[in-house]
Amino acid sequence: MSSKFLQSNRTGWLMAGPAVILIAGFLIMPFFFAIGLSFTNQRLISPNPTEFVGLANYRDLLGLATISLEPLRDDAGAVLMKDGEPEYPALRSFTRNNPDYPHLDGTREWFSFDRGEGRTYVLARDVVFMKAIVNTFIFVLIVAPVQAGLALGLALLINQRLRGINLFRAIYFMPVVVSIVVVSLLWSFIYDGQSGLLNNLLGAVSFGMIPALDWLGNPSTALGAIIAMSIWQAVGFHMVIWLSGLQTISPTLYEAGSIEGASKWQTFRYITWPGLRNTAVLILIVITMQAFGLFSQIDVMTQGGPLDSTQTIVFQAVERGYGKQDISGGSAISVILFVIVLSISLIQRWLTRERT
Repeated sequence: MSSKFLQSNRTGWLMAGPAVILIAGFLIMPFFFAIGLSFTNQRLISPNPTEFVGLANYRDLLGLATISLEPLRDDAGAVLMKDGEPEYPALRSFTRNNPDYPHLDGTREWFSFDRGEGRTYVLARDVVFMKAIVNTFIFVLIVAPVQAGLALGLALLINQRLRGINLFRAIYFMPVVVSIVVVSLLWSFIYDGQSGLLNNLLGAVSFGMIPALDWLGNPSTALGAIIAMSIWQAVGFHMVIWLSGLQTISPTLYEAGSIEGASKWQTFRYITWPGLRNTAVLILIVITMQAFGLFSQIDVMTQGGPLDSTQTIVFQAVERGYGKQDISGGSAISVILFVIVLSISLIQRWLTRERT
């Protein structure tokens, strides 16, 4: 028995060996290598030797500060106005070589808000990266529930024994098998500000009352346009996962509910949804991880613009590492992304745990 067990175990390792080697070589080792590089000043191409800089890269990426300023006043104490707004001291005088505010040196304005008569400025050492974090979280918070909900609705619709239902399953799943680059290029033409399909359709429906918009060239619509395209592209994949969960629910439960006179809503609430609990946890975690990895759509459709309105964490990591040849900065961004995704996944798992 012992020899058979060892032989079987050896055979299993031999079969899994190539996959283990590839995973270790292309995932595990680069991850730990990136952690090490994030504490250095490593450049992609540089004649200078690599030096250990500690947490400098993380401070440059995540450094935040605030400063509250009072408006300028004349000799009589009245607030000076400019273009109908109170005039404030130049922010650069506080953030550039000011010995009284050394912690603000090198920071830039991220956003500001009025508080009483004064104005509070939130400063960041890397405003673009802060915008990337905010955009990524907006993308995740919108895509995760909307995509999961639409996928569940589609799964419920096609989980029926109807003639031709397999055709609809194939149609809904078709965008998933198409390359995301191809999908992004296709939707770029749809969103075109001059002769795009979306503008033509809206113009025809509204009889020309809705003006044409440059959906990807407008900071207020660019991220929303990418969100809509991303939901459409991946909803079929999560539909299949929901469908597999639906088909694991015993038909006898539905028969019992029908005998008891349960309505469709009661059937869904007390039979379908509890039976999909583990599937829901899986889909929520998968969608969240995929959403945090947003890159291809941005790279093809907007390159992070306009005005950094579609910057994301992964796009920043690639842009820093290869575009600007700042390998250490790109590595630090990758580590930050890992910590964010791991933390959110653990929180999701804790919130969706089985309670006894």
